[in-house]
Amino acid sequence: MADKVEIIVNKNGSLRVVGDIVLKDADGNEFGLGGRTVVGLCRCGASNNKPFCDGSHAKCGFESIVIARDLPAPAPKPVA
Repeated sequence: MADKVEIIVNKNGSLRVVGDIVLKDADGNEFGLGGRTVVGLCRCGASNNKPFCDGSHAKCGFESIVIARDLPAPAPKPVA
């Protein structure tokens, strides 16, 4: 089993992804991460380097503080 990837929701900022990362676009093409094991993904939508964070959240006034919580169990899938 592969090591877990950790995702940290930074206060008023990016998603920090740590681990053995495979990041793909909507067509399934992999981003070349140059061996990085830590990347920041944009959460504010203002980055000029999407999907990666470029620090634009600090300039655009993005605010979001997320507190960890438990999600409800997923709804059962209908039986075909």
